[in-house]
Amino acid sequence: MRLEDANPGEINPPLPAIELIPTRMRPTITNRYECPLYKTSARAGTLSTTGHSTNFVISIYLPSAKPQSHWILRGTALLTQTTD
Repeated sequence: MRLEDANPGEINPPLPAIELIPTRMRPTITNRYECPLYKTSARAGTLSTTGHSTNFVISIYLPSAKPQSHWILRGTALLTQTTD
């Protein structure tokens, strides 16, 4: 029920289905990684207004026992589709 490192040899492990519930306020729970969700694995192009990739969809807060810096250094992100 929380974000963990992938098993050896796993490049794109699947994420279990999650329920997205829109809210007006961000969660105050501290042990979460603000994970970016991208359309594809190509992170080309940047929007001048936000600095995000043009493939960026939304940030999803995933429960984690490790700090955000751990996942940022690994380039952890969610993808709506993988490129084969």
